[in-house]
Amino acid sequence: MRRKLVAGNWKMNGSLQSIFTLMEGLKAGASSITGSDIAVCPPAVYIPKVVGLADGSAIKVGSQNICDQDSGAYTGEIAGSMLKEAGCQYAIVGHSERRALYGESDALVAARFAAARRAGLTPILCVGELLEERENGTTEDVVARQLDAVIDLEGVSALADAVIAYEPVWAIGTGKTASPEQAQEVHAFIRNKLAAADATIAENIVIQYGGSVKASNAAELFGMPDIDGGLIGGAALQADEFLAICDAAQ
Repeated sequence: MRRKLVAGNWKMNGSLQSIFTLMEGLKAGASSITGSDIAVCPPAVYIPKVVGLADGSAIKVGSQNICDQDSGAYTGEIAGSMLKEAGCQYAIVGHSERRALYGESDALVAARFAAARRAGLTPILCVGELLEERENGTTEDVVARQLDAVIDLEGVSALADAVIAYEPVWAIGTGKTASPEQAQEVHAFIRNKLAAADATIAENIVIQYGGSVKASNAAELFGMPDIDGGLIGGAALQADEFLAICDAAQ
């Protein structure tokens, strides 16, 4: 039985004071969330602070990105070993904002995925289509291409130690949300694609939905058979809202 995961991607938001307040609120409510896993992904400079604040709770910590290299002359990058040492358990790779704003290719995302695994981190692999790609009927082609980049590099077995997050780009930060049926259709496509290579991995892998998830729509989304929680953006910055989403995943 897959256990749902709700992960908060804080993006480039927060301060020491706001993060302290947020984490205090999350810890106070997380003890009642026993039926799903919870993670938060703060800006890199706050990871050690958040790890300390999460101590004694069930809240896990992840990074928002990871370098594809393990060490060396890569100014501004952070190696997986550093993230692991700082206390991370997850690493988001291939978020649509990284792909769209910073030009990260499928190949680079796959290399970041591999780096996370080498460091003992669980990659959260983001896949999803642009609005024009959905409108022209190529959603499945796009998602398959993004998945294949990782499978071709690492093999389908690598997904046994990973999470997939389907995030339609047109629904991120826009207030638009894929309907539960639209999201389920793509989640089922992902699971069926993996099943063609390895039925066990397909059955057990956690596939999150990301894209303007909030407390008011979480239960309906998470009630779909192939949606295993969410990768949450803006709503993850409000303790009560995020906890309500986590509760909906139970």
